[in-house]
Amino acid sequence: MREFSTQSHYLGLKWNITWRKLYALCSGQRNKCFVPNLWRRTTFVVYPWFGSCGKDWEQQISTFSEKYQVIVYDVRGSGESDKPSGPYSIQLFARDCAELLQVLGMDQVNVVGISMGAMIALQIAIDYPQLVKSLVVVNTGAELMVRNFKDLYLLWQRILIIRILGMRRLGKVLSKRLFPKPEQATLRELFVERCSQNEPYAYRETLKSLVGWSVVDGLDQIVCPTLIVAAEHDYTPLNEKEVFLDKIPEVHLEVMEDSHHAAPMEKPEEFNRLLDKFLSVHN
Repeated sequence: MREFSTQSHYLGLKWNITWRKLYALCSGQRNKCFVPNLWRRTTFVVYPWFGSCGKDWEQQISTFSEKYQVIVYDVRGSGESDKPSGPYSIQLFARDCAELLQVLGMDQVNVVGISMGAMIALQIAIDYPQLVKSLVVVNTGAELMVRNFKDLYLLWQRILIIRILGMRRLGKVLSKRLFPKPEQATLRELFVERCSQNEPYAYRETLKSLVGWSVVDGLDQIVCPTLIVAAEHDYTPLNEKEVFLDKIPEVHLEVMEDSHHAAPMEKPEEFNRLLDKFLSVHN
């Protein structure tokens, strides 16, 4: 059973007996009412990275809202969405998205995701192919496994920083990796502020949902046109993205030089050009 409200930008989705709310931002208009089956323009749905929220896509919302219906929403556990107890999983986040699109009366949307958001986008394309018209995967691999001491260290580093020093300190550590250049101080400050707003327990549950996730065996089921965007200095090495080129039938790779994990924020003009070119061809 689902409950739908046209009075605000909140969508109340009901599973079993427990209320869950997903916060969605429509084309940058906080007072936009969601009314199913009344859309007039091509839609694309955007998924932020882990620990981020829809606000971090403001450079894309302002650019693409004239041409497309842009929906950016906070996954459960992040931003202004509900933060229920775990466990969380990428499959659960993908199901949330499918429920959201069903409530809105939408199918065949263009799906864009970065990092964890790209994991969710890949999962949606595999589990709910009827909903996806095209797919844009930014800065992620096809799986996230703990394979060596370095991987284990980075995982526990985040967990311990959160438990001992809090979310703001974690934001400061990560911001230097995401935006390392001296002239990016404003982006670092913005990231720290938004990261500090995360609920620690929800952040930890989301972090646990990433470890062990894999869609390597399902990539050949993705039949929609797919764009892979890779930052030159991303966390995930470029060679780990080759599996997309090997397994997805209709796929194209673009590498953003001198960029890092948060490329859409770091180089919005370049990223927007790549996204616009891809969407124009496939819409």
